[in-house]
Amino acid sequence: MDRLSKSKRIIGDIKSQPSDFIVEEISENGTILKLDSIYTPETLGFKNNDAGKFAAFIMQKENWNTLQALREITKKVGRGIKSVSFAGTKDRSSISTQMCAIYGIKSEQLSSMHIKDIKINGHWQSDKPIKLGSLLGNHFIISISNSQSEDINKINEIEKELNGLFPNLFGSQRFGNRNNNVDVGINIMLGNFEEAAMHFLTDTSNETNIEAIEARIRLKAEKDYKSALNYFPKYLKYERMVIEYLSMYPNDYANALRKIPRQISLMFVHSVQSHIFNLEISKRIFEGRILPEDGDLMCGINKYGFPDLSKEGNNFIVGMLVGHDSIKINEHEKSIMETLGISIEDFKIKRMPELNCKGKRRVLFAPYKDFKASIANERLQLEFSLPSGVYATSMLNEFLENSNIEQII
Repeated sequence: MDRLSKSKRIIGDIKSQPSDFIVEEISENGTILKLDSIYTPETLGFKNNDAGKFAAFIMQKENWNTLQALREITKKVGRGIKSVSFAGTKDRSSISTQMCAIYGIKSEQLSSMHIKDIKINGHWQSDKPIKLGSLLGNHFIISISNSQSEDINKINEIEKELNGLFPNLFGSQRFGNRNNNVDVGINIMLGNFEEAAMHFLTDTSNETNIEAIEARIRLKAEKDYKSALNYFPKYLKYERMVIEYLSMYPNDYANALRKIPRQISLMFVHSVQSHIFNLEISKRIFEGRILPEDGDLMCGINKYGFPDLSKEGNNFIVGMLVGHDSIKINEHEKSIMETLGISIEDFKIKRMPELNCKGKRRVLFAPYKDFKASIANERLQLEFSLPSGVYATSMLNEFLENSNIEQII
């Protein structure tokens, strides 16, 4: 990944245990939802409405992902997962706080609930759900193992170089474990569904499991889908769904790909957008074009000082996640698409319209706030706040050089 800082990074490990990675949401009124703190609606800028049909609450969880935790809570209160809403998703391997709501219950039902590693840090009745994106950002507290005592000086040196900004790159998880999402996505966009399916099923790039490598190579050579069901690893469930369909309808590659859940398939096309976006950032870093220039699209800020794409202003440079509705794209983005063999129109996928991408805006260089480096329990600890939708991976990439950093989102 590209970096702004030229200083040498430190070596260290993260996420050896959930408490090493703390994520606290920042509410829309700028309150950081600190661990083990109880909040009232008034402190967060909400109103308690006894007649409201939604039970809003602050959830603190450890070793649960957001949907798993909410599914367990809804079981306890007799509701289904479709009754929940939340501001943002949080990683499983962490301790996190977040705003949520459940339709059709009284918030008091949550106070008597007991679930291992889940706490309710305040609840109230509301006439509205908690909408996805209803947060200003996230506050991170990250502990680093196996670092050196002098590393805190290196961290502070790097932070001084960054001066409040870092590349808002998409991390490697966006491009798939085998780093082939872009190839699959481009072929889907161009209507090359057989090529897309074969990339998905048989590409062995970055594959580490020997059984999977052998299965993919054999399928590519034999193209016998019925036989492949007997030897393809059971854990490759999405591949097996595609193979099972092709065993019955060998040439219907478009509908075979539809056996993959839509949210997974969308990631293929989104990875193409992300690849173009990352290359735009890389070019600007290489050319030293970090500051705004004439012709750059810009945006304003919200009350926390983070980018607000809905506001006009001259605070942050805005790039494009290119889609079929994109109007203002620059020459470099056009050049990248030409190299990839695609155009704006290809993001409107005629034979798979459910994967169409309109495009949207995203800041090229993201701000961070509340930065602090310290030593806690003989370990290096980093603390910082990021805007909603910005990857902690990209921030940490400026400071750490190690193997497990790409696991973080």
